[in-house]
Parts: sequence; structure tokens; C-alpha cells
Amino acid sequence: MPATADNGSALLPAILPVFPLTGSLLLPGNFMPLNVFEPRYRNMVEDVLSGGGHIGMIQPLAPGLDQLGLGEHAAELYSVGCAGLVERAERQDDGRFLILLRGVVRFRVDSEIEPRRGYRQVRASYEFFGEDVDPAAERVDAAPLLGEVKRFGSRRDLAFDMDLLASLDGARLVNALAAALPFAAAEQQALLEAPSASERQRLLLELLRMEDATSAEVRSFVPPPVN
Repeated sequence: MPATADNGSALLPAILPVFPLTGSLLLPGNFMPLNVFEPRYRNMVEDVLSGGGHIGMIQPLAPGLDQLGLGEHAAELYSVGCAGLVERAERQDDGRFLILLRGVVRFRVDSEIEPRRGYRQVRASYEFFGEDVDPAAERVDAAPLLGEVKRFGSRRDLAFDMDLLASLDGARLVNALAAALPFAAAEQQALLEAPSASERQRLLLELLRMEDATSAEVRSFVPPPVN
């Protein structure tokens, strides 16, 4: 196992295998199920299960370029991702893995190093994200967010279990909604990089209200007559 860095509560790998995936918003305290079928990522799962169990989820800068090759052909990555710990892994008869990642702490890419067994690796630093150790530590008033989500669901004809959402403490609710709501990849990255839960909530509210304004413009638009 590579050298480790201590984030204050758990040892994290200084050399982190990364899984580039558009729309992969993993946040501390959240869970992400993955169906791992590509050979290089099956290799990654095998390796992390025999080591510390951490995988870094990160987005490519250009959406949809997740599966490009290595070296000069590799997709450029954002500079911030989130390290997840494999909580459960089940190997299937066809060689696939069904895994469950739990978000632990965000990381910043210091540099990319040589790939291992077909998958990419980075030198990761965690020092900027000490508050991720306890996602619920920061108190956030969830009431404004719950109200916007309810309105968003009504506009989009989406059903939310509002009782379940209301049962989550503010910071965990913010992280859960940031990952679950259908935002574009760049918006998801902005939510990931928000420095605190309160800042993430502020951005969530802005995005939901922008959706509201856009929906109102669409509803008010009357197409010109067709001759």
C-alpha cells in the first residue's frame, strides 16, 4: 500500500486510484453504488480490496470523455474529487463487481502518476478539506431548501419523500440533494467544490431558483404562428 496521509480521523492514500465518471457527484457521508464491468476498473477494485479500500471519484473536464485512453490520450480531469471507501463489494459470475462506495473526504489532485493495470492514479492531498471528516458538524437550516425542493418537484412532476428528507440533519440533507438532483456536470462540480455545507446550500438554492425562472420563461413563451 502507498504512503498515507492522515486527515484527522482515518488514514487516506497519498496515491489514489481514480475513476473518472461524468455526473459522479460523491460527497462525504453519501453512498454511491457502482456496477464495475470494464477490465481496467475491475483491476482497480481487486487492488483496492487488497489494500486500503479507497477509490477517488472525479469528473473529466469535458463531459462524456470518461473512457478515453491513457497518457496523452487521457481526458483532462477536474482538480477536485472525492475519495470513497468500498463498504461492500460483490463479484459476479461474469467478473463484474457490484460495489458500494461511502464518501469520506474530498481531495485535490497534486499530479497524475503512471497508471497501474490500466487505471489512472493521482497524488492526492486532503489538507484543504478537514471539515469533511464530520459532514453533520456544520449546522444548516434546512427549511428554505426543503421548500425549494418541494416546488421543484411540483414543476418537474417529481415525487420526493418530504418526510424522509426532513428527517435528515441539514448538512446531510444538503449533500444528499446535491448528488440526487438532475444538475449538469459543471454545476455538480461547483457543488462538490463548495467550501462548506452552508455554501453548498446557498448554491443549491440558486440552482433550484434558476430552474424555476427558466421553467417560468418556457411556460410564458408563445410560439409564433406557422404560415
